[in-house]
Amino acid sequence: MIPPTPSWFPIVRPDSAGSGRDSVVFLNGCIMAHPHRFVLSILAALAGAVLLSACGERGASPGAQAAGSGAEMPAMPVTVRVARREPVPVTVEAVGQAEGSQEVEVRARVSGLLERRLYQEGERVRAGAPLFQIERAPFEIALQQARANLAQRQAQLEQARREAQRLAPLAEQQAIARREYDDAVSAVRLTEAAVAAAEAAVREAELNLSYTTVTAPITGVTGRAQKSQGALVAAGADSLLTTIAQTDPIWVRFSFSEAELTRLRQARRAEVRLLGPDGKPVLTGGRLNFAASTVEPRLGTVQLRAEFPNPELAVLPGQFVRAQVVAGQVDAFKVPQSAVMQTEQGRMVWVVRDGKAAPAPVETGPWLDRDWVIYRGLADGDQVILDNLMKLRPGAPVAPQPATSAAPATPAAEAPKAGAAN
Repeated sequence: MIPPTPSWFPIVRPDSAGSGRDSVVFLNGCIMAHPHRFVLSILAALAGAVLLSACGERGASPGAQAAGSGAEMPAMPVTVRVARREPVPVTVEAVGQAEGSQEVEVRARVSGLLERRLYQEGERVRAGAPLFQIERAPFEIALQQARANLAQRQAQLEQARREAQRLAPLAEQQAIARREYDDAVSAVRLTEAAVAAAEAAVREAELNLSYTTVTAPITGVTGRAQKSQGALVAAGADSLLTTIAQTDPIWVRFSFSEAELTRLRQARRAEVRLLGPDGKPVLTGGRLNFAASTVEPRLGTVQLRAEFPNPELAVLPGQFVRAQVVAGQVDAFKVPQSAVMQTEQGRMVWVVRDGKAAPAPVETGPWLDRDWVIYRGLADGDQVILDNLMKLRPGAPVAPQPATSAAPATPAAEAPKAGAAN
């Protein structure tokens, strides 16, 4: 250790008087007449500092001595998986919303008192099944009145025809005026028109009476009743009673980007399936039954629709699901999702090269079960590191160990979002 510099610093002044001795001048103005003694004291202080420094080095820790000598750090044990190129399905996923293949509103077509509800809300009904009963008595009376009016008109028609038949021979013999006979013929035609109007009134009364029993127009699942028993319903804007959605088959609407749609069109055959929150298939065997002919200008997407058999009501109308379209196969790599890290430059994985860790930027595809499909960035035989990802640095020595099913990978620092799987 070098002693601290004193506040006074010596300056040697040459002998100007010819006495043969130089003098020493300090910063505070003091003069020392014997500079040789001062030099000897300085040398003694320096020798003591050298001895203290040597003692400090002998007392230093072995780790510090090893660091000073340039010894290498020990290799970090890591779990690896050997990357192998294999055929993987080309899949495109999107979030979709289910809807009934048919969705109708059940409305009252006549006004009246709602007497009974004939179904259980939320149950499946067949087409033609009765749902509601509206009071019938007023419409039965209207039907009787219409039938009575029809009978009256028919009687008038028979009378007019008899009158025209009696006047016909008299008109031929010119026993009566021609005008009288023409009036009789016109009365027959007018009465025939009145009979036709009465018949239409009877048909209308019968139809209104049939509307008092509200039936299901399609087969499907019923919704909540909008009117309770005893309520007065009116035909018009406030006539909604319930809704019915056909759930078998069920439709799912979703959208793909232009690039995804191009990849889909290149496939000869596309299979569609629905995935649940756990990633397992909920419905399979779907088929595309609609593709929009225009691109949404604000989002740059194309709307698609798929149809699925749904006999067990595995998916309900309005439910959000993940639609996955499988369009052929491609050769790629599969890497555990936890081994892929997200950086500012993109996604990357750590690989072992020459016994050291090295980052490898990759081009990812969709998720496949618990793996991530890698299209580019890896080669056959690359050892992908699965754990200790946060401790790795480029060029750090590692000791790779093969991965086993009993040793799951440690999650990465920045796990990607499910929506970014594509």
